[in-house]
Amino acid sequence: MRKCSKFYTLELPLLKGMIELNHKLPALTELIQTNMQIFNDQELLPPPLVKTIPVFAQRQTSWYVTDSSHLTVNLTIDCTQAPWEPAAVTTLDSTLADAIHLLATHNYLLIEKQPGVPVGYLHRGAVIQAIFSSYEILEAYFETMIKTMDASISVIDEKARVMVWTEGAERIFSLKAKETMGRPITEFFPLEMLETLKSLQSGQSLYRHQHQPREDLVVLINTNPIYLHDKIIGAVAAETDITSQVRLNQELLNANKKVNHLQQEMAKLSPTPDPFAQIKGTSLPIRHIKSMIQKLSATQATVLITGESGVGKELFAKSVHDVREGSNAPFIAINCGAISPTLFESELFGYEKGAFSGADQKGKKGMIELARGGTLFLDEVGEMPLDMQVKLLRVLQEKKYYSVGGTKQIEADFRIIAATNKNLEELVKEGKFRQDLFYRLNVVTLKIPPLRERIEDTIELAHFFLYEFSLRYNRPIHAISQNVMQNLLQYDWPGNIRELRNAIERLVVFATDGIIKEEDLPYSLQGQTKQVPIELPPDLFSLQEEIEAHERRVILRAIELENGNKQAAAKRLGISRATLYNKLGK
Repeated sequence: MRKCSKFYTLELPLLKGMIELNHKLPALTELIQTNMQIFNDQELLPPPLVKTIPVFAQRQTSWYVTDSSHLTVNLTIDCTQAPWEPAAVTTLDSTLADAIHLLATHNYLLIEKQPGVPVGYLHRGAVIQAIFSSYEILEAYFETMIKTMDASISVIDEKARVMVWTEGAERIFSLKAKETMGRPITEFFPLEMLETLKSLQSGQSLYRHQHQPREDLVVLINTNPIYLHDKIIGAVAAETDITSQVRLNQELLNANKKVNHLQQEMAKLSPTPDPFAQIKGTSLPIRHIKSMIQKLSATQATVLITGESGVGKELFAKSVHDVREGSNAPFIAINCGAISPTLFESELFGYEKGAFSGADQKGKKGMIELARGGTLFLDEVGEMPLDMQVKLLRVLQEKKYYSVGGTKQIEADFRIIAATNKNLEELVKEGKFRQDLFYRLNVVTLKIPPLRERIEDTIELAHFFLYEFSLRYNRPIHAISQNVMQNLLQYDWPGNIRELRNAIERLVVFATDGIIKEEDLPYSLQGQTKQVPIELPPDLFSLQEEIEAHERRVILRAIELENGNKQAAAKRLGISRATLYNKLGK
């Protein structure tokens, strides 16, 4: 039978100096005690005169423990008998949960660094006291935090009973905590209005979702399910009352509609409306084109506008018209690719009554006649049939024409502006477009750049379309995230402004809570942003310095565009003058 042997005290400085977070459950290493003694097998000597501490002894692979006060000079006590008791054993990398499980059946838990090498122990009573102390501290933090928060916080358990109801919730919903605590939340709200219940049942989360729990209340709500061991045990909701902001936005939207209507009415009465009102952007290419159009005001020269589909060629044609003829003169647009070749002549020149089978008995004026004293805009002129090209060329040369079925010459008085997304010179070489008509049309050429070549105009265009569609769909927009704008600026826009306009319309349609979010972007914008290779200079600064340098370049460009007027530059950039000076001073 093995006898208990001499004991010694462990000194473990590696466990000292641990950082303690009192409001968290302690880690296993924070609870380890080292004031213990362990017998060796070399000598049988009386224990030293020390304070009462646990004494551990090993028998084969098992450990036993007793209090040092039970030991006497006679060390013949069998370690497997009282007052010795079995001690549980675990390793240093065990979790607190593992330790608690073992302490459920043992008073002591010996911690080993490796088999047979103890580093300390845990006592059941000390662990319970430490956990309870952490719980009390955590409860104090929690209660104070809940009382301090101004927002509405509500928590329900797995049976949908109210567990937390803050003062903010009392104010918003006019329900006292004493009325709701412990009772099912379904007693106070309709099922379809309970986003918290949806989180509890489905595990879904919401972030800044606009929600209307009552007819007279609108809130921004965040919800999350509460998980424990991969099981939902409750749900929490945080809500902020935005009823007044929503009402204010609605009033502003209505006011904007009235202002917009008044602006349109005033524009009709104004003798000199802005011919470039519908052309958005301040990039260098756009400013150059506007300058060319201004110079055209002194002449009726034929203009050919080229550019990809969707760049807004008709808007530029209208500006050319308005600069000289004014908005009161007729501007007649005809899409050469949308008219059947058999009807083209009658649409362009008009026809007399009875001119052909199915014709209007009263006859019909042609586009050229409707454009008298104004402008005829031939969109997609490259699609015009060859036989019509010959007839149009004759009109441009002689300034006279016959209507279909007519016998009397009609004087032509109009200006031609043509537009195409094709290369007319190539069509001439291929025999698909008359060279002499090309020369007639190509007196002045305006090449409209694609949006990707003036990407800085995207911001102004996006906000213009946001305003347009928020009015149309009665959807006030509170915010547009930086990530959304970054996606818009990185995209190539193969469909140009038309595609951007459609994308913004989609964003407004899906912005039910008044916020433009990245997940509402069309799939093409989410998955096909251009990957631009970046060559880093050898003297690259830190990221923050690079950002500040870029900001400074943008600010200086804005000041240049505003001819040195810093107040106007700050307004253009959407920042205060103080912020502008602050960024310039860095």
